[in-house]
Amino acid sequence: MRVGVIGSFVWDVIYGRDPRRDPVEEWGGITYALSAFDAALPDDWHVVPLAKVGSDLWPHARRFVNGLRRVAPDAMPIEVAAANNRVRLEYATDELRSEILQGGVPPWTWAGLRPLLHDLDALYINLISGFELDLETLQLIRRHYHGPIYLDLHSLLLGIQPDGTRFPQPIADPRAWFACADLLQVNETEMSLMAPDPMALSATAMHAGVQSLLVTLGKRGVVYVLSPGFDRLKDLQRGSEQREGAVRTALVPAEHVDTPGDPTGCGDVFGATYFSRLLAGDTFAVALRAAIHAASRNVVFRGAGGLSAFLRGELLRT
Repeated sequence: MRVGVIGSFVWDVIYGRDPRRDPVEEWGGITYALSAFDAALPDDWHVVPLAKVGSDLWPHARRFVNGLRRVAPDAMPIEVAAANNRVRLEYATDELRSEILQGGVPPWTWAGLRPLLHDLDALYINLISGFELDLETLQLIRRHYHGPIYLDLHSLLLGIQPDGTRFPQPIADPRAWFACADLLQVNETEMSLMAPDPMALSATAMHAGVQSLLVTLGKRGVVYVLSPGFDRLKDLQRGSEQREGAVRTALVPAEHVDTPGDPTGCGDVFGATYFSRLLAGDTFAVALRAAIHAASRNVVFRGAGGLSAFLRGELLRT
């Protein structure tokens, strides 16, 4: 069984995560999700990274991928003749930061993606840069690909200034993006750009066909909204097949973390773990608990190097 993972490898330069230390440089972006898949997927699943990497950092990306256990033996990021994505992160607080993007690999086209999807059993799309693919390409994926699709909107709701500074920016047609996913993840800031509260957002998402909506709230936990009858992946239904009835929703607290930590990548670890456990056949409640626990462990670990082993309990924290 194979899960495709669309996203961007990003080289992070992080300021302010620990004011006592110099800036930290390390892999970020989709490497957090790949690490979580590596730790949480069952043994009969493999990860297929569907990511383009600039030639300046491709050897480093290859080494990172080679260090993961669950990556399919025939899978590897694709080298492109472009400067790889690099991001300068400056933390003001644990959850407030500025972001400047430099470089940037070209987006996927439908012609480039289509032959890579035919042997996938599931698809996870995390718009790390927001430029991985456009709405038309995503709609073609939805039309022609029939496995479960997980979508994390992430940086789709970030504009970019000429100097690379990212800023919150609404999207023109949120429902059109929602309609391309079975399972949808956003954070609180992203939600606020599309709706006043989780229930208003869920009304649009459920009408568009989303079966599981997760709104991450940082230290306060996560709000979930589930379509009627959804409890595990085998319950997914599309289009006119959707059941009638009431949605289920609740706020689930985050796990308490005693020590100061690093929130970088927590949403990515959360989503990839949740999807992994659903792919393993777990119920929603079991998958959600696993995702919350993995995100709390990520808080006390620095970076993505070695993260999969740490999430499996094989390493002490850094």
